[in-house]
Amino acid sequence: MRPSSTGLALAVLSAATFGTSGTFAAALMAAGWSPAAAVATRIGVAAAMLTLPALLQLRGRWHLLRRNLPAVAAYGLIAVAGCQLFYFNAVDHLSVGVALLLEYSGTLLVVLWVWLRHGQRPRRLTVLGAAAAIGGLALVLDLTGEQRVSFVGIVWGLLAAAGLAVYFVLSAHVDETLPPMVMAWAGMVIGTAVQLTVGLCGGVPMHASTRDADFDGHRTSWVVPIIGLSLVAAVIAYSAGIGAARRLGARLASFIGLAEVLFAVVVAWAFLGQQPDGLQLAGGALVLVGIALVKADEDAASEPAAEPELAGAL
Repeated sequence: MRPSSTGLALAVLSAATFGTSGTFAAALMAAGWSPAAAVATRIGVAAAMLTLPALLQLRGRWHLLRRNLPAVAAYGLIAVAGCQLFYFNAVDHLSVGVALLLEYSGTLLVVLWVWLRHGQRPRRLTVLGAAAAIGGLALVLDLTGEQRVSFVGIVWGLLAAAGLAVYFVLSAHVDETLPPMVMAWAGMVIGTAVQLTVGLCGGVPMHASTRDADFDGHRTSWVVPIIGLSLVAAVIAYSAGIGAARRLGARLASFIGLAEVLFAVVVAWAFLGQQPDGLQLAGGALVLVGIALVKADEDAASEPAAEPELAGAL
């Protein structure tokens, strides 16, 4: 496959696997887990799973990790641990739909960053695509009912958006010689340490349970959602996401990342029996239209006839 095709495949894989996290986490929390404990376990077990492969890839090349340590540390602190902590604090003060919409507005922050940092002003198709995608996202999240909103919650939600933007920007621009799996592993090690420290200090509730998990009436061991969260929604999701952002650039990768919400709805429908309504399906179609518009704009900008300041990779 061409690099752009590989990037698209990795971006879709990342969105799909990230989209399973809500279903696995919901099953754990219904069994008595706190959100912070579920997240800390997710990235901690994922880091353990990645340790041997990462060490094998680093054999004789530890200088790659040392050279990129500041960026990797920022990735672990902000993109892995910070983003999730900010989101959970937002949910504590806002309705879940509002908190998610604020977090995914981080895509717009990526567009702003690319404009300010690289001088690539968003063109008409990108602006239209952003409007369509965010509008569709609002429909998918079903914000038509009564919502809980507070100023403090909005601040936490915007911080989560910044964390999401940092995830895409750092994934795209960290030294390409550092393997994506190594970057994901190092970031998760740092993220786990931060999560556990905050939890042990009483910053967030940390409690777990060994009760069986329930998936739409089907009982299973609590180990099953832990493996799903760690292997599928962390190891595969983060590694694929880094690879996608390096090939597609932060802007396009962040818009494709919005498809995570669509996959989350489908997975919740399949495993939790939460069937989406017509308005949510229409919103999903609108998100896909927005992604297609941004992708078309990126393709036009990379053509030889494109304006010099807009051509090339992010």
